[in-house]
Amino acid sequence: MATPPSRKGKIMPLKARHVLAGATAAALTITLALAAPASAHPPHRDDLGSSLAKGVKVKAVMKHLEALQRVSDKYGDRAAGRPGYQASVDYVVRELKKAGYRPEVQEFEFDYFDENNALERVSPQPTSYVDESDFLRNTFDTGSPEGTATGALVPVGVVIVEDTDPANSNSSGCEAEDFAGFAAGSIALMQRGTCGFAVKALNAQAAGAAGVVIMNEGQPGRTGLVGMIGDATGLTIPAVFATSDTGEDLYSTPGATVTVTVDYDEEVRTAYNVLAETRSGRDDNVVMAGAHLDSVQDGAGINDNGTGSAALLETAIQMKKSKPNNAVRFAWWGAEESGLLGSEHYVANLAQEEADDIALYLNFDMIGSPNYINGVYDGDNSSGTADEGFIPEGSAQIEDVFEAFYERRGEPFQDTEFSGRSDYGPFIAIGIPAGGLFTGAEGVKTADEAALYGGVAGAAYDPCYHAACDNLTGEGQDAALYDQLDAVYALKGNVNVGALDVNADALATAVGALATDTSAVNGVEPPKPGKPGKGHGKGHGKWGDRDRGHEHDMKDRFSR
Repeated sequence: MATPPSRKGKIMPLKARHVLAGATAAALTITLALAAPASAHPPHRDDLGSSLAKGVKVKAVMKHLEALQRVSDKYGDRAAGRPGYQASVDYVVRELKKAGYRPEVQEFEFDYFDENNALERVSPQPTSYVDESDFLRNTFDTGSPEGTATGALVPVGVVIVEDTDPANSNSSGCEAEDFAGFAAGSIALMQRGTCGFAVKALNAQAAGAAGVVIMNEGQPGRTGLVGMIGDATGLTIPAVFATSDTGEDLYSTPGATVTVTVDYDEEVRTAYNVLAETRSGRDDNVVMAGAHLDSVQDGAGINDNGTGSAALLETAIQMKKSKPNNAVRFAWWGAEESGLLGSEHYVANLAQEEADDIALYLNFDMIGSPNYINGVYDGDNSSGTADEGFIPEGSAQIEDVFEAFYERRGEPFQDTEFSGRSDYGPFIAIGIPAGGLFTGAEGVKTADEAALYGGVAGAAYDPCYHAACDNLTGEGQDAALYDQLDAVYALKGNVNVGALDVNADALATAVGALATDTSAVNGVEPPKPGKPGKGHGKGHGKWGDRDRGHEHDMKDRFSR
């Protein structure tokens, strides 16, 4: 399907650096500090990072995204274990080979789930709720009974709580007596609290329920989705768990008829990682940079994570003739949306010596969100969101590289939580320092952020996160919201082209700068001028030989 021409808009440049600290991926808490104008910094030296950033054009990155959109148009999605993912892998491999790389395709098996669950209010006011956002199917230890049931919704001891009510105080559905007068064939609406989910579901089934909806209780910390676990031996009816908002919406509709569907396939399938390495640079101090290539099953996954994959691919292509001091290994991960499975497989299968030879890892997961922020992984834990010892030494210096880039550009930036919830997680788990970028997902943009970046306060950074409308065509998007975004940004479908342009440059700059010099991260010095560095043969550097506490300041080093 042909894509429409890019819609017009403009991102106004900021004249001063603004730092936003204490951010998390889902909801960012803002502390504003106005610092010196970017012009006060010394000019940036013309290194490999600068030349790569100049070579990475957003037009070329968009062409890669258009190719991924065509894949999704043909196959319906780009999810791991499905034909669209294989076609995405084929595209990346083909482009790398054209650039002169010798890509390796690493295959692995994983547990594949094809989910077709549903929670719908049939009448009045027909509404379809969103799987994995508004509700989840049950995941009982004894299995997840499949089936479809339609019936009158009957609340069982449901109490809409106040924020001040004690948690775990609702006993809805915990006793058989709670179902007195319950009409057989109805859908039971119950509430989390007091007893286990399995007890509630089995009691409902014994009372003649055709299906079960258990909503979260509603107090702070008990509003979202949680897994329904426990021993539900003998349960045969479909059961789902709903957010408190979803439950309240159903509860507040008198006489509602509801359909509950649990329908999923589970089997072992094959997915793939794609890896490509520069032919020059020391291979005992490898700089790794990765992005997940798969989408969710609902659509094209253009922002999540076509943007990271496309920008990484174009950076690799532009680096084809470079001769970095350190080898750069690019990675496109499979099955991230199934639980970081591709990166976990890669890391788990590294020999100790191979792991020791990786200097650092950079991750790029969503870098073109339509209502964006410039989020930098909080490697120095200035927000205090990570436990002590969780973040490997050297990660703060990687954060400095990205921050120095934004400062030079006069662009705002802020911390985003260093949680390990993307493909850098397996790397930091074995002590490899990491960093990366994130422009926002389902979290909501604040008024402070809108004043800084533009956009719409009160709307998600990516209103199409994990949805079918994460595409380049604009199909399925909230027209009114995207018209507002369109007025201030250059959008193409679900991609903020201006944000992608800036963050693709940030990606390329960091890759090139660290391919030149990782000394601030791990103490490994680059070769002195006039002296060749180690060749691309087997090296001998080990983490144990490196000074993790090296005192170089990376931000200063790459601001010169």
